[in-house]
Amino acid sequence: MQSNDQLHGKTLEIIVTELVNHFGWEDLGQIIKINCFTSNPSVGSSLKFLRKTPWARKKVEDLYSSIIK
Repeated sequence: MQSNDQLHGKTLEIIVTELVNHFGWEDLGQIIKINCFTSNPSVGSSLKFLRKTPWARKKVEDLYSSIIK
């Protein structure tokens, strides 16, 4: 059965990487104002922060969902 969840099977690393490829770090930092996107950004540091910070992870997942519709 196909899942209707657009995030199904997507790791947080895939989501962050695709958002960076789509927007770039600078624009992503403007859209979601968190330091891991604006100050010396990297996928690794972003993943560490997002895994510990549910509200920020939700913003990232919501943004991702909005661009893949």
